[in-house]
Amino acid sequence: MFANLTSRLKDVTDRVRGRGRLTDVNIQESIRDVRRALIEADVAVPVVRDFVARVQARAVGTEINRSLTPGQAFVGILNEELITELGGDASPLNLRQQPPVVILMIGLQGGGKTTSSGKLALYLKEHLQRRPLLVSVDTRRPAAMLQLERIASQIGVGCAPATPEETPADIARRAVDLARRQQYDVLIVDTAGRTRLEADLLVELQSLSAQLSPAETLFVLDSMAGQDAVNAARAFADALPLSGIVLTKTDGDARGGAALSARAVTGRPIKFIGTGEKLTALEAFVPERMASRILGMGDVVGLVEEIGKKVDREQAERLARKVGKGHGFDLGDLRDQLQQMLGLGGLDGLLARLPLPGGMSADKLAGQVDPKAIRRQIGIINSMTLSERRFPKSINGSRRLRIAAGAGVGVPEVNRLLKQHEQMQKMMKRFSKGGLQRALRNLPGSGPRFPGR
Repeated sequence: MFANLTSRLKDVTDRVRGRGRLTDVNIQESIRDVRRALIEADVAVPVVRDFVARVQARAVGTEINRSLTPGQAFVGILNEELITELGGDASPLNLRQQPPVVILMIGLQGGGKTTSSGKLALYLKEHLQRRPLLVSVDTRRPAAMLQLERIASQIGVGCAPATPEETPADIARRAVDLARRQQYDVLIVDTAGRTRLEADLLVELQSLSAQLSPAETLFVLDSMAGQDAVNAARAFADALPLSGIVLTKTDGDARGGAALSARAVTGRPIKFIGTGEKLTALEAFVPERMASRILGMGDVVGLVEEIGKKVDREQAERLARKVGKGHGFDLGDLRDQLQQMLGLGGLDGLLARLPLPGGMSADKLAGQVDPKAIRRQIGIINSMTLSERRFPKSINGSRRLRIAAGAGVGVPEVNRLLKQHEQMQKMMKRFSKGGLQRALRNLPGSGPRFPGR
C-alpha cells in the first residue's frame, strides 16, 4: 500500500534524522524532497502546495524540544501535518438514528461499490454487532443485483429482492419496508454508476437521497484511478450531501495520491479503506495510523487489533495448558498453528504495519514466505495417521515414503517438516509450567480495547 510514497518519504525522514541540526538550507532541501515525493505520488497540486507550505512554516525557526534532535522534530512536524491532511480524528459511521439506518453507496462504475457494500455489511455484522440488509437499485446493470445477492449469501446477511424492470425508487421503498418489518438495523443501498459523470445519474441519486434521507452517503473511490476519481468525488460532493469516502483497492495503489487528496479536495473524511479482494478486507480509516504507515513507522496498534480479531484464543489457550502440563507439542498442534497463519491473510499486509529497518520492504519480506509451501506442510500432516501426528518419532523411512506419496511431495519436504517440528518442540519445552499461559494473557483481546475503533 502506497509503497512508492512511503519509500520516498522514508528516504527524506532518514536523511533528516541523521542531521545534528536543521539549517535553512537543509530544511529547504527536505521540503523540496517532500514536494517531489507528493507530486510523484499523484497528489493534487493544490494539496501539495498547501501541505508543503504548512510544513515549511512550522519547520523554519521552530523551537526544538530539548528531548528531541532537530531531525526528530522535523519528522514529528511531517507526521502531524500528514495526520491533519488525512482528516485529523477518525470519523466513525453515524448509526444513531431510528432503524433502519440507511447508508447510500455512490460512485463511478468499476470503483468497487457492490463489493464495498458487501464488505461494509460484513464489517457492521462482525465489528459493530449490527444486522444489515443489502439492496441493489442498479437497474442498468442486472449483474450488479446478482453479484450483491451472492455476496449477501456468502457473508450471511439479508438481501432485499430487486429486478431490472422496477424503478430504483420502487426497489428502495420496498427495501425500507422489508428492513422495518424484519427488524434490520441498517439498510445499505448499492446504487448505479457510470464510466464517467453524467447529469442523469446525479438526478437519479439526488432523487434517491431525498426519498431515503440517508444517515450516511459514502462515495466509493478507486484509489488506483488517481486524480480523475478524486475530481469525480468533488462533483458528487457538490451535488449530494456526501458524508464520507470509502477508498478501495489501496492494496494495489503504490502511489497514494488519492488518499492524500480525497479529503482535502472534497472536504469529506475517509471512513473506510479496502485493503484486498477478500470480503473481510475493509478497515476503519484512522488518520494517525495511516500517517505512521505512510512515513514507514508502521501501525503496531492496528496490527495487534487485527491479530486479536483473527487468532483463535480458545485454541491458543488449550495449547498453553497442554504444553504447561508437559504433554508436548505434536504435529497436530503444528498444523493448527500453520492454519492460523494462513487465516491471518496476506503476510505483506501484516508486515506493512511494522516499522521495518531502512532498506527493507514489506513486499520483499513477504515474498520469502510462500503460502503454497504452508499449504503443502498442512497437506503432509494431513497424510499422517493420528498416531503419527502424536508420536513423530515413530515415522520411519517407509512411513515417510507413504506420507510423501499421500501429500504429493518428495520425501525431503517431509524430512524438513519433521525437523521444523522438532525445533519448535524444543522451543516449547523451554516454557516453564504456566509460562505460556502468562504470555497468552498479554495477547490482544485479553485486555482493554485500543482507542480509535
